[in-house]
Amino acid sequence: MSVLLKIDPGQPDEKVLAEAAGILKRGGVVAYPTETFYGLGADALSKAAVGKLFRIKGRNFRNPIAVIVDDEREAIPLAAEIPETSRILMQRFWPGPLTLLFRAAPSVPVSLTAGTGKIGVRVSSHPLARRLARGVGGPLTATSANLSGGPECVAAGEVVCALGKRVDAVIDGGTTPGGLGSTILDVTAFPPLIIREGAVPGALILSALGLAAS
Repeated sequence: MSVLLKIDPGQPDEKVLAEAAGILKRGGVVAYPTETFYGLGADALSKAAVGKLFRIKGRNFRNPIAVIVDDEREAIPLAAEIPETSRILMQRFWPGPLTLLFRAAPSVPVSLTAGTGKIGVRVSSHPLARRLARGVGGPLTATSANLSGGPECVAAGEVVCALGKRVDAVIDGGTTPGGLGSTILDVTAFPPLIIREGAVPGALILSALGLAAS
C-alpha cells in the first residue's frame, strides 16, 4: 500500500518532508506535485531506484528521464559544459517549466540519458518539488506520474488511481495547474533547438536570447 503524505505547499510540515526524502534516499519512488502535473520522483543517481521507476511506469528504457534540481548550482555537476545561452535562460526562466538539455557529464547514469549523451534539467517553481530535491541532496527524476502513454495527473487521487500500490508514497500537495508540460530546449546547439514546446513559449525563449523567430 502506498503511503499518502498530505503536505501544504505554502506551509510544509518538515517532518512529513523528511519522511518523503527518507523514502527516496532508501531507493523508493514518490509521486509529488510540480508546477504542471504530478511527477514521479526517485534518486536520479541511484541505478536501482531509476530502474524501479521504469518498471512502475512500464517505460521503455530507450526513453531518457529528465531531472529536477534545487537550484542552478546543482545543475553544474550534471553537465559537461554550461553554454552561455543556457546561463541566460536559467536566469530568465528558472525556477519554472523549462527543461534544458545539456551534454551529460561522464558521471550521469546512462539510464537517465538513454544513450543520447544528453541530460534534461530544470529547477521547478513548485516549492515541494524543490524541497524534495534538496532533501535527497541531488537530482530528482521528473517524469510524469502515470503509466507510459496514459494521461498526466493533476491530483494525488488521480495518481493513486493510475498507479495504485506501485509507488512507495504519494505526496498530496493539492491540485496542480495541468495545461502544458515543461518546454524542452536543447542548448547543446546554437541557436537552441526546441524539442517540445510547452509552458514556456518558444517565442519568449528566442526573445530572451535576442533571436528572431524564423
